[in-house]
Amino acid sequence: MLVRQKKIEKQKRITLTSKEISELLAEGIVTIILLLLLNVSITVILSGNQTLQGIIWATKGAFAAELNTDLFWSLSKFVIPIFFIVDIAVLYWRLIRRYRQMQLRHIISELHYIADGNYDHRIPFELSGDLAKVVTSINGLVDSTVAAIEDERKIEKSKDELITNVSHDIRTPLTSIIGYLGLIEDRQFKNEEDLLKYTHTAYVKAKQMKLLVDDLFEYTKVRQPSVPINTIHFDMAQLIEQLAADFELEADKNDMTIEVNANPESIKMDGDTEKLVRVFNNLLSNALKYGKGGKNIVIDVEKVGTEVVIAVRNDGPAIPKNSLDQLFDRFYRVEESRSQETGGTGLGLAIAQSIIALHGGYIYATSDNHWTSFIIHLPLKRN
Repeated sequence: MLVRQKKIEKQKRITLTSKEISELLAEGIVTIILLLLLNVSITVILSGNQTLQGIIWATKGAFAAELNTDLFWSLSKFVIPIFFIVDIAVLYWRLIRRYRQMQLRHIISELHYIADGNYDHRIPFELSGDLAKVVTSINGLVDSTVAAIEDERKIEKSKDELITNVSHDIRTPLTSIIGYLGLIEDRQFKNEEDLLKYTHTAYVKAKQMKLLVDDLFEYTKVRQPSVPINTIHFDMAQLIEQLAADFELEADKNDMTIEVNANPESIKMDGDTEKLVRVFNNLLSNALKYGKGGKNIVIDVEKVGTEVVIAVRNDGPAIPKNSLDQLFDRFYRVEESRSQETGGTGLGLAIAQSIIALHGGYIYATSDNHWTSFIIHLPLKRN
């Protein structure tokens, strides 16, 4: 998920407008007047009701006898201070309540400003209590919304790039197929040798299209988080040995040797062997195809703690540093011509990365003047 780099504006206290200050003053004055009227009313009621007076005098007597003080007998020393304390508490509560309402209005105003499309803005107020939690939640929600919007834009851009790349890679062989089949349809060939040449070229181009479609299907399939993994318990060192043996003939044709080093000789682990074979087939094919000029392909398999580390190395030409970080992007090729004669579909390493991720591991590449290495980390036990 996209992490918002811009910091929230420096927090500040809410500054009340002159109108809001006037509202607070008016609220305070009205409250004081009402409390004074209430105090007078209570005093009048107490003075005119004999029953209430008796109850009050009995209460005063109980407090005076219990606490051994004459304070409760005095109206000015007992009742008036109580009235004053209660009035101050009510006045404070009313002003704070109104002030909180004003703060809430400012928060709502900021929220409307953000909702108008100003997604880089955040509510900057320094608050306390529940309002602080509300502001934090709103800012967090805006961050999540912005991240979701950015992700959606990236997905749309990625889809457009996918369509563009697939269209380009399909259009080239398709144009050749149509062209050569058009020559055959119009009988523009001199002899059977020309006919076979045209059909062979169309056949080769059709195979290229099928390879692209198959890789595209495989890529979209392994990118799904719900893709099933048929996990079995197997020996990774033995699997690598078998794959190396399968590529020996092709390596001989390219004057290259394949060497496998396993430590220990048997490494038991869990995984989907069918999908993992696809990964190592791709890495070995790339080593043979792009490692021309080199003589050695070395596969190191090592158990490290709770994981197995596999390094597929070749001593061919180095990969440019600016290409290393993009190797696993779909349709990316180090050679920029995008020719399928010199490169594949550009999906092989993207598929390999997705398969490794499905197993809970990761893959990366390094390259220098001595070795180009693809290093894979896989957990021995799949969660």
